[in-house]
Amino acid sequence: MSDDFELDTDDLKRRMDGAMTNLRSEFASLRTGRGSASMLEPVMVDAYGSMTPINQVGTVNVPEPRMVTINVWDKSLVGKVEKAIRESGLGINPQLNGTIIMLPIPELNEERRRELSKVAGQYAEHARVSVRNVRRDGMDQIKKAKADGMSEDDQKFWETEVQDLTDKMIKAVDDALETKQAEIMQV
Repeated sequence: MSDDFELDTDDLKRRMDGAMTNLRSEFASLRTGRGSASMLEPVMVDAYGSMTPINQVGTVNVPEPRMVTINVWDKSLVGKVEKAIRESGLGINPQLNGTIIMLPIPELNEERRRELSKVAGQYAEHARVSVRNVRRDGMDQIKKAKADGMSEDDQKFWETEVQDLTDKMIKAVDDALETKQAEIMQV
């Protein structure tokens, strides 16, 4: 191998892992008929003049599988939290009880399950594209090193390393998608 070229595969792996982490958080926001605190993570509330995550304006609990509650700390924000949930596209109708907002999780019908399954597929495709973009960056670094005098054997070695890493991450994305779609379609 060339002494003057060392591809930072750790950096490529870290960036690909970032795409996987993002995919997991997007999957967590998809409703599967069960309540979870993570489904509220993408919801932002206009609190004190800035957009704030729900978990920073109240306590999110899951007292039973089909119910999520939010105990809002500041009474003046209850209406804003309720509005943020209604406008979030989660398809949940909040119910007020003082400073506690209850979110009953409705049973998913077959059509909604199919829609959510398609959305999960779109999230997975975005993750695959991100992984491929990181792969392209790695391949560009190798091509540049080749132009700077890297041997063809070294070039093949590094290209194989990058492709192997990419294949592993794409398989991880596909596995995560398969698991999520099975969870969504489960009645």
